[in-house]
Amino acid sequence: MRCRSRNAKPRLVDYDYSQAGLYFVTICISNRRNLLWNDMNPSASTQLVIVSLSKIGQIVDSAIQNIPVYYPNVSVEKYVIMPNHIHLILQIFGYGGRALRAPTISQIVLQMKAYNTKHLGESIWQKGFYDRIIRNDEEYCLIWEYIDSNPINWQDDTQYGSI
Repeated sequence: MRCRSRNAKPRLVDYDYSQAGLYFVTICISNRRNLLWNDMNPSASTQLVIVSLSKIGQIVDSAIQNIPVYYPNVSVEKYVIMPNHIHLILQIFGYGGRALRAPTISQIVLQMKAYNTKHLGESIWQKGFYDRIIRNDEEYCLIWEYIDSNPINWQDDTQYGSI
């Protein structure tokens, strides 16, 4: 996923992003700055990468882990913190007919960005974010694998260079 410094594509028109479902979300650091990792150490097996998160990366990790605290009907199914962006699979559960309204993906991302800004004293994020509604098990599995392989493939990505 390239993190372009342009406005993110708009959400789907007439789609309720608070409805129960699975969503693949990518949020990029402004100007593609590599702020979230200290370094990366490939293991002897090329299928494993040990990442050392920077202090900023640790705050981002805390913000991600706190999403279900702020939104009890939202779970973070899977995520990865890359040097200049993050990928998440978010699941929104319905409230079972109760009057409460679930948060939208935009509200969840806004809250996470605000958490980081509060703890860092500045905003590090590009405006907007990228999303994909996960429509079936096949998409879910492909996205899960993409997230798993992202750190492994980072060292070969000429778009971002080295840390």
